[in-house]
Amino acid sequence: MSVENGEWIMRGLSWDDPYRIRTWRELADWINEVGFLPLFAGEIKGFSVEEHVSPSFWWTGDAEQDPWEWREIIARSRSVAYGKFFDRKAGFISLAWLPYFANARRDGYDFDSLYDEGLANARSKRIMDVFADGDGGWKGDLIFSTELKKLAGFGKDGAKNFPGIMTDLQMQLYLVVVDFQRRQNRRGGEYGMPVSILLPPEAVWGYDAVTSAYGEAPAESARRIAEQIQKHWPSADETAVRRMVGRRRGGVPT
Repeated sequence: MSVENGEWIMRGLSWDDPYRIRTWRELADWINEVGFLPLFAGEIKGFSVEEHVSPSFWWTGDAEQDPWEWREIIARSRSVAYGKFFDRKAGFISLAWLPYFANARRDGYDFDSLYDEGLANARSKRIMDVFADGDGGWKGDLIFSTELKKLAGFGKDGAKNFPGIMTDLQMQLYLVVVDFQRRQNRRGGEYGMPVSILLPPEAVWGYDAVTSAYGEAPAESARRIAEQIQKHWPSADETAVRRMVGRRRGGVPT
């Protein structure tokens, strides 16, 4: 996605291109094949959903053809992780690769350990505390991000930069998007744009599944991710690859 002469231009494949991804199921299958994928085009040519779908149906609301709608369906299916994972922008990670991203991005820390070591700020803890079950685990309650903002004490007279902190927590794989729903009025009618719903990945797929790569050094997990990008996109620039790997130590990008 780029801006040319003041207009948003979407990249993609022609409608009759045999390599065009045609359904959300095909997209989910391809993500599982390559391991992970940003939603929109970036520095690495071909490394995005955008470049492999038709540019004609974005934001049309057609669930059969619109990749913007597909992201909601895939997130809701929980067959692939979705969130702001790549250079603070949206993308997908297969469940097979999720543990390696969690290990690399968290530097091997569960959130509570990260906070106890002074490596997570109080605003992040406000958010994660909403999901805590009181027994060292995470609740699976679905909460609109708009409601989460209030429950965590953000807003006009509270903590600041809710969107930025939420993005940080997704980049560190402490939160993932699991659904989008529209809010309801007092009569039960839906209104407004769909709102994201997030959960700790451990509440979705289980602690053991998410942390199964903790047994290896975070740097090794980061190396695996880089090699996977280079395997499928061998012409990728090394700096761009590092940015996509996005390894973080104590919440600080490296």
